[in-house]
Amino acid sequence: MTDCQVVFDNLKRAFTTVPILGHWDPESPIILETDASNHALVAILSTQTDSEIYPIAFMSRAFSVAELNYDVHDKELLAIVESFKKWRHYLEGVADPVEVYTDHRNLIYFSETKTLF
Repeated sequence: MTDCQVVFDNLKRAFTTVPILGHWDPESPIILETDASNHALVAILSTQTDSEIYPIAFMSRAFSVAELNYDVHDKELLAIVESFKKWRHYLEGVADPVEVYTDHRNLIYFSETKTLF
């Protein structure tokens, strides 16, 4: 067996076994982690079973020319909005609220419930 074949077999085994991928369970708590840099956004959709967190899906994309001009908080919010759009079929009708983790502190205001008069 060649070195290339050994590497290929190891990668194949790693990508098709736990902990790389989990199965979707709408009854389990759902976790969405997002981040945005100056040039791209990323998101990871995970499910939590017992004390383990298993990734379900991953998304990343570069910003368009117009999006590159956004402020930092707008880029972070765009990552959250794009994630909810892309994984809407997973997130609608889940048993528990979706936990969203981001590293931008200003978005806490966005996540709080407001009462408008």
